[in-house]
Amino acid sequence: MKRTVLHEVHSALHARLVDFAGWEMPIQYRSGINEEHNAVRNGVGVFDVSHMGEIRVRGSGATEFLQFAALNDAGRLRVGRAQYSMLANDSGGLIDDIYVYRDADDDYMIVSNASNREEVFRHLSGLAREGDVEVIDETDDWALLAVQGPQAEALLAGLTGDDLSGVRKNQTVNALINGADVRLTRTGYTGEDGFEVFSAPGDAVGIWNAVTGAGAVPCGLGARDTLRLEAGFPLFGNDIGPETNPLCTPLAWVVKDKDFYGREALWGADCGRRLAGLRLLERGIPRHGYTVALNGTAVGEITSGTISPFTREALALAWIDARLSEAGTELSVEIRGQQVAAVVSELPFLKR
Repeated sequence: MKRTVLHEVHSALHARLVDFAGWEMPIQYRSGINEEHNAVRNGVGVFDVSHMGEIRVRGSGATEFLQFAALNDAGRLRVGRAQYSMLANDSGGLIDDIYVYRDADDDYMIVSNASNREEVFRHLSGLAREGDVEVIDETDDWALLAVQGPQAEALLAGLTGDDLSGVRKNQTVNALINGADVRLTRTGYTGEDGFEVFSAPGDAVGIWNAVTGAGAVPCGLGARDTLRLEAGFPLFGNDIGPETNPLCTPLAWVVKDKDFYGREALWGADCGRRLAGLRLLERGIPRHGYTVALNGTAVGEITSGTISPFTREALALAWIDARLSEAGTELSVEIRGQQVAAVVSELPFLKR
C-alpha cells in the first residue's frame, strides 16, 4: 500500500490504519469515530487527505477544454475560485466527481478521488489536443490537510496571522503556516465550515503539528464518512459510480446545458431510480446493501447508512424507485428480517 508523508505521525498517534484505495490511511484514532465526528461539528478537526489526486490542466485552450470535459461551467470560474464538478463517461455514467480550481487564466488544478486518479488522468489526457492543453499529474507534488469545523477559521487565522473572515466559500488564498507556503481553500467534505490546506509534502508534518498543537483534533476516514453522509454528500464507488446518471441524483444541478463529453448518453437516460435520503423512524442501523421496501415489496437498496454521532438519528442514502423518491414518502428498510419504518428525507440531513 502507498503511504502519505504523515504515515509515521498517524502511527505515533496509534491510529487504526486500513487499506483505502490502495493507501494505508487512518480510519480512526484512540478517541474513536464518534468523538472525532463531534469534534468537527462542535469545534475543529484535521484530516490527512493527501491520498487525493491533483491534476494540472493548463494552456491557451484550458478553459474551453474543461467546458467540454467537465459537467459544470468552468467558464464561470474567476481566478482564485473553485467549483464542484464531474466527469462523464460515454455510457451515461461517471468517471469521477472532482473539484476544479482556477489558479490563473489558463491554469487549473483538478482534485480527484484517490481511487480514480489514474483513470481521470488518462481520460483528460486522451481528450486534450496537443499544443492547446497540457495535462500533468501533480499528485506527488502535494500534501493535503482538511481543517474542518466552526472553529477552523479562528484556528488557521491564529497560525497564519491573516484575517480569513473575508475568504468566501470555494475561494483560494495563499498563506504561511509554520514558515511554509500553503494554499488555503474554503472547501471541504464535512458539511461544516473549514479549509483545505495544500502544501509541499516536506512541509506537511510541521503544518499538521502546528494545527493539532493549536487544538485541532486528529480525525480519520471513519469520521469523514459519517460527516459527509450527515451532510448528504455521496461517495464515489459507494453511492455513485460509472453507471450513475447524475441527473438522477440530488447533484443534477452540476450538469449544465452545454456541449460536454458524454452528453448524448447522459441526457438520453431514463431515471427509473433516484438517489434519495432516508431516515429511520424506528430503532435500527441501515447498512450498505439493505433492501428498501414498500408494503414488503423491494423498491430500492441502501448504499450508505449510519447512526449519526451528532443527532443519534439513523440516516441513509439509497437508490429507490423514482416514483417514491419525494420527501415524506413512507417506506421501510429490511433489517435482520424485520421491516423497519423509514421516510424519504430532504438533503442535507443536517443543515448548519
